[in-house]
Amino acid sequence: MKNEERLHNLRHSAAHLLAQAVLELFPGTKITIGPVTKTGFFYDFLPPENFKEDDLPKIEEKMRQLAKQDFAIKGKQVSHQEAKELFKDNEFKIEIIEGLDSSEPITIYSQGNFIDLCKGGHVASTGELGHFKLLGVSGSYWRADREGIPLQRISGVVFESKDDFEQYVKRVEEAKLYDHRRLGKQLDLFSFHEEAPGIVFFHAKGMKIFNNLVAYLRKLQDDAGYQEVRTPLVLHESLWKTSGHYENYKENMFFTNIEKATHCVRPMNCPGGVLLYKERPHSYRELPLRVAEFGVVHRCELSGVLHGMFRVRGFTMDDAHIYCTPDQVADEVAGVLKLTTQVYKKFGFENLKMALATRPEKSIGSDELWQTGIDALKVGLETSGFKYEINEGEGAFYGPKIEIHIKDAMGREWQCGTVQVDFFLPQNFDIEYIDSDQSRKRPVMIHRAIYGSLERFIGILTEHYRGHFPFWLAPVQACVLTITDKQMEYAGTVLARLKSHGIRVELDESGDQISAQIRHAQLDKIPWMVVIGKKEEAQGTVTLRHVDGKQEFGLTVEDLLARAKELNK
Repeated sequence: MKNEERLHNLRHSAAHLLAQAVLELFPGTKITIGPVTKTGFFYDFLPPENFKEDDLPKIEEKMRQLAKQDFAIKGKQVSHQEAKELFKDNEFKIEIIEGLDSSEPITIYSQGNFIDLCKGGHVASTGELGHFKLLGVSGSYWRADREGIPLQRISGVVFESKDDFEQYVKRVEEAKLYDHRRLGKQLDLFSFHEEAPGIVFFHAKGMKIFNNLVAYLRKLQDDAGYQEVRTPLVLHESLWKTSGHYENYKENMFFTNIEKATHCVRPMNCPGGVLLYKERPHSYRELPLRVAEFGVVHRCELSGVLHGMFRVRGFTMDDAHIYCTPDQVADEVAGVLKLTTQVYKKFGFENLKMALATRPEKSIGSDELWQTGIDALKVGLETSGFKYEINEGEGAFYGPKIEIHIKDAMGREWQCGTVQVDFFLPQNFDIEYIDSDQSRKRPVMIHRAIYGSLERFIGILTEHYRGHFPFWLAPVQACVLTITDKQMEYAGTVLARLKSHGIRVELDESGDQISAQIRHAQLDKIPWMVVIGKKEEAQGTVTLRHVDGKQEFGLTVEDLLARAKELNK
């Protein structure tokens, strides 16, 4: 919607409507907080018994009933004592009240018999909430503290118009149809198991996609002057204290004890990369030094937010760290954006959206260094010709960043790539380079990822292509099919020729009728079906059938190889 304030108010009021409906349906439930998010809203509850997905339609219907009553949404200010009296039976609200400035009045909002602590930003009445949908139930914790009280979160979306709502419902249904978890199982790409929640199990075909993505980016990085390294997965906790992660990111980290010493399973690759930089002195002539790593990281995500390949606990990052002088930062940022644009174009993502994320509340370093980093990112964006928006307070704890958003075939936006300027890791680890005057200077560190998480990117691609991966990326590029078993010998020759040229090809040896073989290949979404019958064998040719049903007759194997060479570029 064009009016962001209107959208915010709709979402905020929808969260209150949700809480009102839950309290009427489930007496004894305690409400906690219900903020607006970038895509909708949620409310966290402590119910007498956990909600189930089956409860959502009932809650949604109650919300509609309340909306039709068109309750006025009214705000007023009360004293701390009055607020405590209003919420005396809710320890969560009392804790919030006690954390507020006692010299300032507290704002509450009411609608019908429902009241809540709230700073405001609402529509005039519940009657304006006509187009909403609840999305799901998940687990959460009070104050996002894993040691705290476990809660139940219900999330939803709301729209201003019926058209917007119907378009959303259509996208949701489409997304269900092409859900990467369903397609991953159908195409034998990857799976998920309770024994390792939040971790992807890649099957052989899924690894083909994974390895092709790595190989494609690795070639581009080699051409762009990157060096590739590999660093350890588990490192002593002292490293993370030096880097600042222990203080600022501890709740997202996994720990293990080895010989009475605490080690951390890395949530990020950068501190290990810095240790490599410190291995020897560096001259200004080496800078910018571009170092890449396809590194596995683990982050302690709550079980309630895990979602297929989109939200995991273990994943592979296409990390790169660029060490450069301060006056090289803007050019390096521009270079990263150019490389990123090239990569995304390969997958059909051309209308990129850029956002510059600034200093979050929990961060390290001086305001001056932060502003220097923000300015450098702005110059890199502007010299690259990109328009961008500012995301206040959304940066990493160690520096500002550019967030790069792509839009898939279903119109959904995904934030994948990042470019981050970091003055603090070089400072914390005391890394240097020797300048032209022989003085020791501090390099600036740029963190860069394009795919972001390879697992997540593969999930996005699976849904974006609806399982029909382009030829160069498809796990199986071609399948050789025979009309009868009499053509098996010639089919074996064709198979061997294609394989010898690096084409990922299989031979259907099922003995099924050709119609069944074609159907199986179509269900497996294999781009090419190489059909061989008596005529093709006699002429030394093949019939090429595409997954969409189009056929080309009388092609030679050389024709296929030439075509494949072009498609594999």
